[in-house]
Amino acid sequence: MSRRCELTGKAVQYGNKVSHSNRKTRTRFLPNLVQITLISELLERSVRLRVTAAALRSVEHRGGLDNFLVKASDGDLSVGALSLKREVEKKRAEAAPEAQAA
Repeated sequence: MSRRCELTGKAVQYGNKVSHSNRKTRTRFLPNLVQITLISELLERSVRLRVTAAALRSVEHRGGLDNFLVKASDGDLSVGALSLKREVEKKRAEAAPEAQAA
């Protein structure tokens, strides 16, 4: 399993730790990944995703998983999240004519 956020694409970064004496030591900076179950209101089911804590805050800020996926770019999303986005957009398109007819 790769160390990559499924929603934002954030991954491992490499850099140097620099000591007081200015010695450089190579290191890896790992993203803060958490395994979480998010609920899709349009699809009426829960989805398990491995996302960063920052992405989780972004999901809450945008008003839920469905709104986050609609606004997210396809390049950042994982294969599973991309298929989830297509399902959400399809469900939204089906719900839009019903709302206009009412």
